[in-house]
Amino acid sequence: MKYRSTSLRRLRRRHFTLVEIMIVVVIIGMLAAIVAPSIIGNLDKAKVRNTKAQLVNLKSAVQQYYFDMSSYPSRLEDLITNPGNDKWDGPYIESKTIPKDNWDTEFQYTCPGNDWPFDIISLGADKAIGGQGRNADISCWN
Repeated sequence: MKYRSTSLRRLRRRHFTLVEIMIVVVIIGMLAAIVAPSIIGNLDKAKVRNTKAQLVNLKSAVQQYYFDMSSYPSRLEDLITNPGNDKWDGPYIESKTIPKDNWDTEFQYTCPGNDWPFDIISLGADKAIGGQGRNADISCWN
């Protein structure tokens, strides 16, 4: 009899109670609530940094196009396909399509730009002109 009651106690002790499981779930939830905002903030910063790097690459490609053609492209697609000029020595970017920013929006290209010969802009997270913080527009000249 004594052997049987000891094994029953051991068997019962192997399982977690509902209260113990709920305590663990609450602790995990509290940790997630503390950590999640910093992870989301870092993701936004990474998207901005990556978009800036893409803008630098596009700016360099436009400048290389200018050195070859003696004029700026009328549109970014001219970096990939010959606009019908014998001096064209492209493609000037490696991809087969013009990349989009990290919010899946096309870059805005204007030639001439406001203060520069051309401008390439990402509209930011809000995908609209203007904005603050992560919604701010990003220019190839910044």
